[in-house]
Amino acid sequence: MIRRCVTVLGSTGSVGCSTLDLMDQAQAAGTGHFEVEALTGGANIARLAEQARRWRPRVAVTADPARLDELRQALAGTGVEAAAGEAAIVEAATRPADWVMAAIVGAAGLKSAWAAARTGATLALANKESLVCCGPALIERVRRGGGQLIPVDSEHSAIFQVFPAEAPERVSRLVLTASGGPFRQTPLEQLRGVTPERAVAHPNWSMGAKISVDSATMANKGLETIEAAYLFDMPAHRIDVVVHPESIIHSLVEYIDGSTLAQMGPPDMKTPIACALAWPDRLAWPAPRLDLAALGQLTFEAPDMERFPALRLAREALIAGGAAPAVFNAANEVAALAFLDRRLPFLNIAAVIADTLDGATASGTACDIGDACDAALAVDAQARRIAQGVVERFARAA
Repeated sequence: MIRRCVTVLGSTGSVGCSTLDLMDQAQAAGTGHFEVEALTGGANIARLAEQARRWRPRVAVTADPARLDELRQALAGTGVEAAAGEAAIVEAATRPADWVMAAIVGAAGLKSAWAAARTGATLALANKESLVCCGPALIERVRRGGGQLIPVDSEHSAIFQVFPAEAPERVSRLVLTASGGPFRQTPLEQLRGVTPERAVAHPNWSMGAKISVDSATMANKGLETIEAAYLFDMPAHRIDVVVHPESIIHSLVEYIDGSTLAQMGPPDMKTPIACALAWPDRLAWPAPRLDLAALGQLTFEAPDMERFPALRLAREALIAGGAAPAVFNAANEVAALAFLDRRLPFLNIAAVIADTLDGATASGTACDIGDACDAALAVDAQARRIAQGVVERFARAA
């Protein structure tokens, strides 16, 4: 039986909810036993309180200080401490736990992931921005703290499961798979009028709105390329992306002898979460099973860089190095949220990223990331200011 003391940062989001659901299923199946040290969420107080009443963590934290009284009232009589604000989330990340899920979306999750990295716990990382903004420093911080970093993105989990960590020289190439999102075959001229509702309707995965937009633009695959470079110490020219609409093969590792190993499974985030939760063991739970005969065939195609320019921009940022990946991440986040707020057309998301990268390079913002969380956050803040200006310029021109 798998036994863990767990903290979930971002418990009310898609990955956080999946984590707690998986724990429930494993406990019901008698294959896991979990205690919860801390849960943190955003503005969804009802969901956070429901989770806290179920799991009885020592503390439940909302990111919004204005909602603290509401959370306290919702937890009255439970014995669960209520807290609020960024400092409280960072403190929750450092509490004693065997395993920490870092699932706060966006650069907002960087400080808590950075704090958890030094505790010696296993850090299950679903916050891709933490790796993109200061990946090498974060990985080294986990190592110095005596912990282990296990990626939770399905693509990086797939590579992690078949990558020979003891002999990386045996690997010649990594191949990340991409679903192609909802617009893989949509004529380019029709993308001009894409609405947020259409962009978040992913054909395979159930994800949050911002991540779904990233999938629609394939900016997510650009971010994942940067992550893979840091996680597996692999240069950009040895990382490829292939579009695989069925989302059954989650990524592949090609070896120097010509062998290629793939990790496969139905598109369900609970599978990579289960891998991270039990590693190096395996957790039995009522997982969906793969029926290849029912699928009939698996298809693959090269990504269309004209349709998905954000993927090209991410690769260019990785090759440029320094703070360019962090600038890419900040610009993409600003642009994606502006699109969701209907302040930016879908096709202008990549244009905002490109102009922000140019502006950051001209101002010196993209030159150096430093080696700490504060340096990455400073770059992120400056890049966001540049990106906001670009969004406003596009809005005035519309």
